[in-house]
Order: sequence, then structure tokens, then C-alpha cells
Amino acid sequence: MSAGVRKNFIFDPIVAQHLEALAASQGKSLNKTVQELIEERYKEIEKQEKLKILHELAGSATGLFGNLTIQEIKANRDV
Repeated sequence: MSAGVRKNFIFDPIVAQHLEALAASQGKSLNKTVQELIEERYKEIEKQEKLKILHELAGSATGLFGNLTIQEIKANRDV
């Protein structure tokens, strides 16, 4: 396991209480709880980005070249 990176955060008192309650309810340290929450959120963001890319690609394999289909190009070419 690689050495960790130390970061300091300042939480609002209510957020700190919520974090402590989350950690206690799961029997985990504050550090572990924060790490897991961040990773869960990051995975969700990655998933949304991949879905966005997939939606952008949807319809890109329609066989259209500009406004022409392959069939129209073949029909209009000189043989």
C-alpha cells in the first residue's frame, strides 16, 4: 500500500456530527468513512460521464455520410 496524502478539512459543526454518526454506525474510522464516501461519489460521477459519452455516440453509426446514406452514394457514383 502506498503512503497516503495528508489533507486537512474544516467541516461545519453539523456536518462533522453527521460524519461522526456515519462512522460510528458503520464501526469505521472517520478517515475510512470519508474515503468510502468520496469513492462512492466519484464512481457515480464516472458512471454519469460514461453514460453521457454513450448518449453522444448513439446514432453515430447510422450509415450516414453527411446527409447521404451509403446506398445513395452507391447509386450516384459513376461505374
